[in-house]
Amino acid sequence: MPSKRALITGITGQDGSYLSEFLLEKDYEVHGIIRRTSTFNTDRIDHLYEDAHNPNAKLFLHYGDLTDGTTLRRILEEVQPQEIYNLGAQSHVRVSFDSPEYTVDAVGMGTLRLLEAIRDYQKRTSIEVKFYQAGSSEMFGKVQAVPQQETTPFYPRSPYACAKVYAHWQTVNYRESYDLFACNGILFNHESPRRGETFVTRKITRAIARILAGQQQKLYLGNLDAQRDWGYAKDYVRAMWLMLQQDTPDDYVVATGETHSIREFLDIAFGHVNLDWQDYVVFDPRYLRPAEVDLLMGDPTKAQTKLGWQPSVDFPGLVKLMVNADLSALGLSSEHSEEAMIVEQASVRQAFTVAVD
Repeated sequence: MPSKRALITGITGQDGSYLSEFLLEKDYEVHGIIRRTSTFNTDRIDHLYEDAHNPNAKLFLHYGDLTDGTTLRRILEEVQPQEIYNLGAQSHVRVSFDSPEYTVDAVGMGTLRLLEAIRDYQKRTSIEVKFYQAGSSEMFGKVQAVPQQETTPFYPRSPYACAKVYAHWQTVNYRESYDLFACNGILFNHESPRRGETFVTRKITRAIARILAGQQQKLYLGNLDAQRDWGYAKDYVRAMWLMLQQDTPDDYVVATGETHSIREFLDIAFGHVNLDWQDYVVFDPRYLRPAEVDLLMGDPTKAQTKLGWQPSVDFPGLVKLMVNADLSALGLSSEHSEEAMIVEQASVRQAFTVAVD
């Protein structure tokens, strides 16, 4: 029998797919909630899926939606998980300005629906369910302090960020009011070859591959001066799991402690294939946000000391990893696969390990 059973919302996303892999490697039985669509959208987890009729299957999918509280409750009753990871969201910040009501319903109210379902389930069964809420560095918004810590005041600058702040404080409220084991992970930007193609980092690396393949001539971007704390998504799901393995629930910033501009990302990404990004990038005001977040940089000290967490891939390595993956996807020459790039970071990991020990 599996050691534990986990339920993941947003399992088909970047983080959901990496978390599923991580938990399956730890012999979890993993259940994921997916929205019903007319086309398949499970490509990030297809390599993990086995027919449910297979007696050895450990990954199971359930149709549901964070805007549908009745279905969430039914899935909770059927799965009876020990851990729930709430990763589902309308997570594109710029899109949240165009679709604010849906964003807030899914991100903010969706979290409340899950918390209520867990509270009722625990009260009825006396079985503890540990809950992880995916927070975001966007909650800090307009800079109040650098770097941002768990105690830094929030100043959200988008409907998405406002909804995440609501979800964060509801998680804290349910922890303090009903003694739920509920944790907030305030995750700063984390990327990978599985990042959605409309997010700026993946938009850049995918464009490079398409330019080299003769499929694209220009790359249209908005604010190039925005600075972010970028890490590798595969590292960040490990931090999620570590939070739920502690004796007491708490909130943690997960970040690298470095900040880089989009211009720096462009320099490394285009330079990796010997191109000058200024020959291809065109400014388009349509990609500007009504309210911009200029600088985000997290302080991961608490996660490092209490969870023993460290990132394993540095910023240049992450950028090159993503470029190589998109080159390979189009059949272009790529020196390193995703896993090979991680191995290349061995010296970085060793330094971190020494620091932790």
